Amino acid sequence: MFGFGLKDVGIDLGTANTLVYIKGKGIVLREPSVVIKNKKNGEIVAVGNQAKNMMGRTANSIVAIRPMRDGVIADYDTTLTMIKHCLAEAFKAAGGKWKSGVVLICVPYGITSVEQRAVLNAAHGAGAREAFTIEEPFAAAIGADLPVWEPVGSMVVDIGGGTTEVAVISLGGIVSSESIRVAGDALDMEITQYIRKTYNVLIGERTAEALKVGIGSARIMENDDKDASMEIRGRDLLTGFPKTLQVTSEEIAGALSEPVAAIVAGIKATLEKTPPELSADVLENGIVLTGGGALLKNLDRVISAETLMPVSIAEYPLDCVALGTGKALENIEKFRRQLSIK
Repeated sequence: MFGFGLKDVGIDLGTANTLVYIKGKGIVLREPSVVIKNKKNGEIVAVGNQAKNMMGRTANSIVAIRPMRDGVIADYDTTLTMIKHCLAEAFKAAGGKWKSGVVLICVPYGITSVEQRAVLNAAHGAGAREAFTIEEPFAAAIGADLPVWEPVGSMVVDIGGGTTEVAVISLGGIVSSESIRVAGDALDMEITQYIRKTYNVLIGERTAEALKVGIGSARIMENDDKDASMEIRGRDLLTGFPKTLQVTSEEIAGALSEPVAAIVAGIKATLEKTPPELSADVLENGIVLTGGGALLKNLDRVISAETLMPVSIAEYPLDCVALGTGKALENIEKFRRQLSIK
C-alpha cells in the first residue's frame, strides 16, 4: 500500500535491442527488439532472442516485426507485448516478479508529444505505476560518465539501430543536438544493396549484419588488411539458386561511405550550433561515441580526421544508454525536473 517492494525499472527501448535495468540489480536483460507474428490470427509466436533466430526462416503467414522504427513506436500493440515480455523475463532473471513501480524509458531527442505519449501509454499498459521519459543522448552521456551536471560542454554521439543522436550537454541540459535517421540499420541496408547491385545476389538482414561486424569498416586505413574477406551465401537473382560469394573489407568500406558521411555531417551540424565556449570544451575533452554503431572499425578515426577533434569510444558503448537510465533511476528525485513527467 505504501509502495514497499515495488521495483523501479529503466528501459532502453531501442530499434535493434531492448535493455532492461532494475534498480539495485543493474542490467538484467538484453534482447533483440523483434517480434514474430502470425498474420492470419494475429497471434504472437515469439519475442526477443527466439524471434531473431526465426527471422528469414518462417512461412509466408509468419512475419518478423520490428515494433520500434527510428527509435519510436511503429506498432503500438506489438510494442506493448514486447515490453511486457521483457519485464517478465527481466524479473525472472532477477529472481522475482514484476510489481508496478516507476518505469523510465529512453526516447530520441526531439520526438513529438504524440510519439512520447505512445511510449508512456505502453509503459502504463505494461503495469507501470509511474512512467517517465529521458532523452537518449542525455542518458548515453550519463552512462558514459560525462560531467553532465557541470558547466562544461560534453559531446556524445549515440549510434543506435535506427537513429544517431548527437548532442552537446552542459549543466544538466542539451544545448545543441541533431537526430539523424542513419544508424546501424542503414549500414546493413547499404551492404544489402551493394551486394545486390554488384553481384545480383540477395542476402538477408542477418548476413548483412555479419558482414558489417566481421569485416566492416568506416574507411580503410594505412595499416589495415585490405585483403581481409568473408564468405557469404545468398540467392542469385538471375538463376534463383543459392550462391556463395567472397566479399572484401574494402568493398564493405566503400558501401558504407555514404551513411558514414551522413553521421559526420550530423556531428558537424551540431558543432556549428554550439556556443563558442562549449565548443572549446569539446575541443579539449573530445567527442565520446556510444551505441553499437560506435564499434564500427575506424569510425572514431574518421570522425576525428573530419572534425579535427579527439574522439574516444565509451567503455561500455552498447550499455551506455541503459546504464545512464539506471543512474537516473537510482537518483530519481534529482532527475525529476529534467524528465518529462506525464
